[in-house]
Amino acid sequence: MKFWLLLVLPLLAACGEKAPPPETVDTGPKLVKAMKVGAGGTAQDDRYSGEVRARIETQLGFRVGGKLVERLVDVGARVGAGQPLARLDPADLQLAATQAEANRALAAAELKRTEELRQKNFVSQAALDARQTAATAAAAQAQLARNQAAYATLAADAPGVIAAVLAEPGQVVGAGQAVFRLARDGAREVAIAIPESRLAGLQVGAAATVELWGGKTYKGKLRELAPAADPASRTFAARIGILDADADVVLGRTAAVRFAQTGASEIVVPLAAILQQGERPAVWVIGADGTVSQRPIEVARYADQGAVVAAGLQAGETIVAAGAFKLAAGEKVRVAQQP
Repeated sequence: MKFWLLLVLPLLAACGEKAPPPETVDTGPKLVKAMKVGAGGTAQDDRYSGEVRARIETQLGFRVGGKLVERLVDVGARVGAGQPLARLDPADLQLAATQAEANRALAAAELKRTEELRQKNFVSQAALDARQTAATAAAAQAQLARNQAAYATLAADAPGVIAAVLAEPGQVVGAGQAVFRLARDGAREVAIAIPESRLAGLQVGAAATVELWGGKTYKGKLRELAPAADPASRTFAARIGILDADADVVLGRTAAVRFAQTGASEIVVPLAAILQQGERPAVWVIGADGTVSQRPIEVARYADQGAVVAAGLQAGETIVAAGAFKLAAGEKVRVAQQP
């Protein structure tokens, strides 16, 4: 028994010993991805597709309600001011005009008889005044009925092109309901939609370049920018005026609009290179000896390609492009070679 105990005790002692700590291997300075910042980069060169539209587009509708019996023009037709476009069934309107005219004639006849009786002092002055008021009202009602009868014909109020037909013969339309959309002659624009992420730095009056299908380009200017986003697409409607439009700028053509929102003196850095230092963003600047130092910067705006730096960096300086949160001030780093 003692013999077995003597054999087991060395084994138990060996199991209780702790393994020696692993040796620390010095790998040298940390390997980081770096980039040299420079002026002249474009943080946001936006290009949007749109459609050539007229600056003024009018919804045309009848001033009275009725049944549409005739449509005289089609989509794409060029019309002049005063040209008839469509007609309503005039029967009810003509009957109303006839009735109003009969009431006017009756009121005029009664006024004449009352004036004769007044001359003989058979009626009072108040009775004569009442007849005069009734005759005036009947005349106005008759004129209104004649005007409404004329409203049965819808005419163009300005020269232009029919951009859309919104009602067909046989349809009953209400007063003011749109029947045509008229694109007036004059200035031409491009209608586009701008995402919310691209609004930074974009203001009315910004210069733009408009390119039609085929490569022909024109100078443009942002004339209108919607103050609220479309609830469905969450984009902002914008109108780009074409300053030097010619005969090739035809309504309905596809056009591309480009804004160059970044000037030649702006510096763009990746978002991964920025860390928060208190209330200000900062980056790691790599010195000539490979030592990093933290530099506060001022960001003008954020874009898809990175952050546009307004102050804090100079062109030609080298910064840490990724892994900024793993460094400490005064630490030496090695720059990874780009393939």
